[in-house]
Amino acid sequence: MSDDPRLALDFCGLRFATPLVLLSGCVGFGREYTRVEGFSNGDAGALCLKGTTLEPRLGNPAHRIAETPGGMLNAIGLQNPGVDAVVKEILPDLDFSETRVIANVSGATVEEYYEVTRRFDDSPIDAIEINISCPNVKAGGVAFGNDPAMSARVVAACRKATRKPLITKLSPNQTDIADNARGCIEAGSDAFSVINTLMGMAIDVESRAPVIGNNQGGLSGPAIKPVALLKVHQVYEVAAPHGIPIIGQGGVSSAEDAIEFLLAGATAVGVGTALFYDPLICPRINAGILDYMDRHGLAEVAQITGALRLNTPPATPCRC
Repeated sequence: MSDDPRLALDFCGLRFATPLVLLSGCVGFGREYTRVEGFSNGDAGALCLKGTTLEPRLGNPAHRIAETPGGMLNAIGLQNPGVDAVVKEILPDLDFSETRVIANVSGATVEEYYEVTRRFDDSPIDAIEINISCPNVKAGGVAFGNDPAMSARVVAACRKATRKPLITKLSPNQTDIADNARGCIEAGSDAFSVINTLMGMAIDVESRAPVIGNNQGGLSGPAIKPVALLKVHQVYEVAAPHGIPIIGQGGVSSAEDAIEFLLAGATAVGVGTALFYDPLICPRINAGILDYMDRHGLAEVAQITGALRLNTPPATPCRC
């Protein structure tokens, strides 16, 4: 467990013991991960629960996960027992004393997002993350997160349903992530998670069929880190003037990765895919961040956020 106060930070009025956040979908509903021998809740500032919908969902057909060069494809399909079961049966068994617990809300309509958020509002959950990468069934399956107007509608609906901090999880699969962020801020988002997975595919050449039962899935892991860093910085430039924090995520598997996201503008850093092959990676990332702070004479981790020194572009644009 990390007990160094230099790692602590403020996130939407919540105290995180460290800048690390265990990402939704990678630690189940908490109990599946916290029982790993050697794990301490204090190693992470927050834990994001698995995506939750209004009614129970069985999820997608197999295969749901496929390993790829530098990453992993997944198409779980939001398998979950439904919000009522999460609130009544799962939350009472969680330990809220050492880490913050964040719910992840998903839905197929604006009304479903509102209702799931409302039910989490009357619970011990510390904050609510809105997964706007879900397809809007009323709009022919277009993902909420790929349309700024749809994104803002979801955020506005969830804002009416709760006073808890709202964290909007932005999709990279859109034209202008900064423009989407602006709309979400106006609609009432308190923070952002940047980014969700990129869409991808893997093919079995012998069967000539996609490996994933759903044909396509979300790509995570080190392969997406350069994209994620750019998106974090683009959102930071929009969010920083409003004092809105970001959980930067996408391929974090070392202290150096985490520091890159902090420099790009993240207040906290999400760890996800790396947990599948190194469940106890968080203490090493925390130790590496502290070493970096020692070497650069920094008193608190917040001093790293947004400290990126951009290169001065050439006077004559490059024609490459």
